[in-house]
Amino acid sequence: MLRPWAAHWVAAVLLCRAVAQYSSDQCSWRGSGLSHESHRRDVEQVYLRCSQGSLEWLYPTGAIIVNLRPNIEPSPGHMSGLHVCIKPQVYSQGSHVYLEHAGDLRLLLAEKDQAQGTVHCFSLAEGVLFVEAIPQADISRRITAFQYELVYSQGPATHMYPHLQPGLVACKPCSDEEVLMAVCTSDFAGSGVFQGVAPGTNKHSLATVTLRRLFRQKSGVFSWGGARGRSWSGRINVPAQCSVRPGGDEYLLTGSVHFGEAWLGCAPRYKDFLKLYIQAQNAGTNPCQVDTN
Repeated sequence: MLRPWAAHWVAAVLLCRAVAQYSSDQCSWRGSGLSHESHRRDVEQVYLRCSQGSLEWLYPTGAIIVNLRPNIEPSPGHMSGLHVCIKPQVYSQGSHVYLEHAGDLRLLLAEKDQAQGTVHCFSLAEGVLFVEAIPQADISRRITAFQYELVYSQGPATHMYPHLQPGLVACKPCSDEEVLMAVCTSDFAGSGVFQGVAPGTNKHSLATVTLRRLFRQKSGVFSWGGARGRSWSGRINVPAQCSVRPGGDEYLLTGSVHFGEAWLGCAPRYKDFLKLYIQAQNAGTNPCQVDTN
């Protein structure tokens, strides 16, 4: 059942003048409510076709509909597993963020909660983002801003990302096939040790790691220690359900990167991975080649 104000906006989507706003790079959009302040009932359409990007709406008035799609159209089977994660900037204010589907609006992120910068995820099949400006006498200091990412629910390490499937994170060993695929397809993969664990939130902790080998990485989450250090260092988010013991064994560390932060995925002991990798190498079933020396 739609509330009166929600029905007003849905009607606006269908009946009022819609202004299409296209991003120049199709990944990020920056617009201003001042461009249509004299038409407060306008609902603007924003189209973004990218795996990640950002939105910044200055002086918000009226409402915008944000249509997010990958730059390569997935198959119908993969489309159902595609999720959107958004992370509001801590200074974001002036709007409520809803999910709109078939004329129904569901609150996703209230204005008062945006300063926390908490990640919120939803299935792309659930609808599009409907961003409604809150009427203000003075909009000069209002900016609604967030980052977004498209994430496949069946991708590497996604079962360890707490924002994607709240309450369903399982700290379980990966299968042999999952380990071999994680080395090839994860956002980062290397071998190293846990140096320490710092308190995080009730959902995850933050582990400091030193990597002796770095097979692959995205977004430079690990930094090189120099010629003398001969290692990489960085921090990895670990789900609260998973216990981490600093020092000791060397591990294969794989995982995903979301909003510039590394999240742990498959992490067997390195000696166990090496045995598995050599067996797959001899059998000719390795999905990719890495330098394990």
